[in-house]
Amino acid sequence: MTKRILILPLCLLLLCGTSWGQAKKAAPAAGGGKKAVADNIVKNMVFVQGGTYTMGATSEQANYAFSNERPEHKVKVSSFYICKYTVTQEEWQAIMGTNPSHSAGARKPVARVSWHDCREFIRKLNQLTGKQFRLPTEAEWEYAARGGNKSKGYRYAGSNNISEVLWYTDNSGDAVHAVGQKKPNELGLYDMCGNVWEWCQDWYGSYTNSNNPLEFTNPKGPKEGTYRIARGGSWDSGTRSCRITKREYFDPLFVCGNMGLRLVCTKL
Repeated sequence: MTKRILILPLCLLLLCGTSWGQAKKAAPAAGGGKKAVADNIVKNMVFVQGGTYTMGATSEQANYAFSNERPEHKVKVSSFYICKYTVTQEEWQAIMGTNPSHSAGARKPVARVSWHDCREFIRKLNQLTGKQFRLPTEAEWEYAARGGNKSKGYRYAGSNNISEVLWYTDNSGDAVHAVGQKKPNELGLYDMCGNVWEWCQDWYGSYTNSNNPLEFTNPKGPKEGTYRIARGGSWDSGTRSCRITKREYFDPLFVCGNMGLRLVCTKL
């Protein structure tokens, strides 16, 4: 884990750490209160029709793929709902009463949240709404990023033109941006790649090869592990790290100014 942190840019070294004993600063109250914010999250959930797809380093990724994106393999996922935006600072503030982000902005993605912080946010949101929100599995995340059954086979979420659809090192100005400013993907989802990494539910593990989707129906990753999966790349990532198949993994206590989350729900 130490090596993973040391290779981060200097600007992020000042923003990263673990959530153990982390002091979180206050932020302005979110407009509309908890109930209005929760209702808006529900309104922004997008239905994703289930289906079978090839997960991993498919042909459009060419020589950009890393070894842990292989082998490609057939996966079947059931229908689910996913939020069209990453969780914003306004939403986090309303539910949690704090805002851990360094770059403040109501419509910017919340950042500096660990995997465990995300679980606590979801617990409180579910308590408020009576829903069963959760983090996406890695298979659900990639399926949605690819555009589900509307996929056009792009390298990035929504286009092969990276600047059309995401914030990354060459266009972000070394800063996170408000959600929803770039072109959405085929499902109408914004910022699936770039802006902030998105925590997934799964422990990190190697892919195994199979052409039988019945062997990989709604996969949830290893039963135990050391690191949790994150997907999508961020405002400080290069082109290779913002592809829809790029896999990253971090200690579940890890926090950084480029780490956020997106919500899914099996039913509303």
